[in-house]
Amino acid sequence: MQRIFSGIQPSGVPHLGNYLGAVRNWVRLQQDHDCIYCVVDLHAITVWQDPKELANQTRGLAAALLACGIDPKASLLFHQSAVYAHLRLAWIFNCVARMGWLNRMTQFKEKAGKERENVSTGLFTYPNLMAADILAYHATRVPVGDDQRQHLELANDIAQKFNHDYGAEFFPAIEPMILGPAARVMSLRDGSKKMSKSDASGQSVINLNDDADTIALKIRRAKTDPEPLPSEPAGLEGRPEARNLVGIYAALTDTDHAAVLREHGGKGFGAFKQVLADLLVAHLSPIAAETQRLLADSATLDGILHDGARKAEAIAEPIVAEAERLVGFLKV
Repeated sequence: MQRIFSGIQPSGVPHLGNYLGAVRNWVRLQQDHDCIYCVVDLHAITVWQDPKELANQTRGLAAALLACGIDPKASLLFHQSAVYAHLRLAWIFNCVARMGWLNRMTQFKEKAGKERENVSTGLFTYPNLMAADILAYHATRVPVGDDQRQHLELANDIAQKFNHDYGAEFFPAIEPMILGPAARVMSLRDGSKKMSKSDASGQSVINLNDDADTIALKIRRAKTDPEPLPSEPAGLEGRPEARNLVGIYAALTDTDHAAVLREHGGKGFGAFKQVLADLLVAHLSPIAAETQRLLADSATLDGILHDGARKAEAIAEPIVAEAERLVGFLKV
């Protein structure tokens, strides 16, 4: 089976976009891939984090991933900082990657903005650590969103340069996997923007721990337009909020826009929102309940993370040790 690596930052409770765009696909990939899933707390501190909050959010995210269906018997789940091989390989990649490559990373430019001189060097070298995360396991496939494609291209450039510089076909090529019909779930208040925890309006985001009443209220308040739902996908053109709600429904039911509109086309948004809210509650309520159960049993949760880290370390250690030998590091 091909080995998959994917990571997610512990930046708060996962939201619907995380679930439909990534986590649900991670669960499905367990069936026929060798999967390594990581809570990337090292990436999180590229911007300042409150230490106690970071620890709580790391546990919270791990619990949510397990509640969504990540199976620690089928996959590895751990937190990044527990496996030192990531850091050792990242330093080598810091010395392989070129400044010009990192300067071209559009995500850094967007995050740094006009404060480029004041952001951490970690934010600048973030893609090198991401490459190390993947290549420390010789993973060949990474499920990502479109916004991470450039980072994967850089990871392949780093791997190729390492192989060339040290005369060994050691690191494999990485292939991005773009999965799922709702890879981009949009804000409930602005259909032109991705759903995001950082949005100023809490009404724009459905969190995986929202209760039934909160979910129903957010869907009722979701921005729409005065026209009814069209009968065909072409009718969603120029209607980003309508497209978003239809896309969420399609993803939850494993169908497409056309199938949703065959069933609900011609209806007003009032009726459609009620059906969508009921569907969301049915999907998310069990996840919220299981997350709370896991968080209440911290010994079991920490044990799963510890076990995952030790198994991950067993895979990464010989790979990174060989990379260090190729570089010329002395082992005594």
